[in-house]
Amino acid sequence: MVVEMDEPRFLSGKLLLAMPGIGDPRFERAVIAVCSHDEHGALGIGVGHVAAQINLKALLKQFDVETDHLSDVPVYHGGPVEPQRGFVLHSRDWAGQGTIDVAGRWGMTGTTDVLRVIGTQQGPRRWLLSLGYAGWGAGQLDGEMKRHGWHTADGDDHLLFDVPVDQKWSASFAQQGIDSRLLASESGNA
Repeated sequence: MVVEMDEPRFLSGKLLLAMPGIGDPRFERAVIAVCSHDEHGALGIGVGHVAAQINLKALLKQFDVETDHLSDVPVYHGGPVEPQRGFVLHSRDWAGQGTIDVAGRWGMTGTTDVLRVIGTQQGPRRWLLSLGYAGWGAGQLDGEMKRHGWHTADGDDHLLFDVPVDQKWSASFAQQGIDSRLLASESGNA
């Protein structure tokens, strides 16, 4: 007797990729790093779009963080919920107060201590800063996964930290052997 393994029920540590025709312009070509997903809901950080008119160095100076050694990297639009709240996704070589280990793949910290250590060059080796998040209530993401709208991909450090923001969506599909140019904007029924 062969026992088939179901897909993992929860998506922590995965990437959600918006399918063409998702129906919500806020998520068009979205790439969302799922940081927490369980029976109570889900939280993800968008890494596929840059927050408009936000300068990293100016933002960090508001927290008295030294920025002389930092490049002015993009600040990501993390999602529509609490767009003034910051989150740092980072490599697992650093953890501080409030750091959440995301499925053994990366860390997520939403406290200012991570910004301060980044400013001292003592923090995580790889990191990105997002403002806002995407959130789903209990069962909401599970329901959305059954409709046309989202595709999942493995959460990968290279995709998360190295691929330029304007290429993350197509590169995430390409990593799975999918040419994003060939995706349809609606699904059918068999």
